[in-house]
Amino acid sequence: MATLQLSFQSKCLKREVTFNALMPVDVPEGIGLPVWSGEPLRALYLLHGFSGSHNDWMNFSRIRELSDRYQVAVFMPAGENHFYLDDENRGEYYGEYIGRELVDFTRKLFPLSAAREDTWIGGLSMGGYGAIRNGLKYADQFGRIIALSSALVPYKVANVSPDYNDGIASYSYYTSTFGDLSQLLGSDKDPERLVLDLKAKGLELPKLYMACGTEDFLLDVNRRFHDFLEGEQAGHVYHESEGDHNWNFWDKYIEAALQWAGEDSNSI
Repeated sequence: MATLQLSFQSKCLKREVTFNALMPVDVPEGIGLPVWSGEPLRALYLLHGFSGSHNDWMNFSRIRELSDRYQVAVFMPAGENHFYLDDENRGEYYGEYIGRELVDFTRKLFPLSAAREDTWIGGLSMGGYGAIRNGLKYADQFGRIIALSSALVPYKVANVSPDYNDGIASYSYYTSTFGDLSQLLGSDKDPERLVLDLKAKGLELPKLYMACGTEDFLLDVNRRFHDFLEGEQAGHVYHESEGDHNWNFWDKYIEAALQWAGEDSNSI
C-alpha cells in the first residue's frame, strides 16, 4: 500500500490544501491480496465527519487494508466543518473543490479511470451528507455514492428560529454554512431537490448506498431520505442494523459498501 499526503494550490479555496491518498499499486504477490494489473484504478473520494480531519479514515478505520483488498484508490480531503458546501460570501467553494477540482487534480497525478462508473464519493456523518449532496450535484462525475450515518441536517434546521441550538451547533453556524434557513429546502443544498432535478432532466442518478445504526441520533433523517427515495422509485441500497454513531459501525459498513460498489455497474 502506497500512502501519501499531498498539498496543492486550490483555485476553489484560494489557498494550499492537504489531502491523504492511498494507492494500491505496490502490493507484493503471495500475501493473498490482489496485485495491481496496471489498468486504471477506480477512485473513492472519502469524506470525514464534523470536527474531524483528513486523517480520520486513516487513523480510525481499516481503509488502508480495504484499498488493497478492493483495488480502489482512496482520496481523503478536509472539509473543515463546512459540510462540503460552497461559501459564496467568503469565496470558498468546498463543493466544487470536492466535486470537480480534486477529481481533476488526482486524475492528472495518478493512474485513475476517468469513467463515471469508476469514480465514487463517500463519507460519514457530515461527510455522508457531503457525499450525497455533491454526488448528486456533480452526478456527471460520480457513478456511486456511499453515505454512512449521514448528517442530513437540512431536514432538521430548515426554518428554525434564531435561538436554535442542537447541542452541536447554533443557528448562526447553520446560517453561515447553509445560508437562509427559510430557503434551505428546495435549494441546491437539499438532496431531495437535487434528485428531483436530475429526474426532471432525464439524467442518470448515481447509484446510492446508505447505512445507519439503529441507535444513531441521525436515524430519523436517514429514514426520511430513504422513504423519499422509495417514493421517487430512485434505486438505492439502504441498511439499518444495531449500531451507534461511531467507528465500529463505519468500519463495518465501509467494507460492505466497497463490496457493493465493486459489483457490476448495472446493479443497484
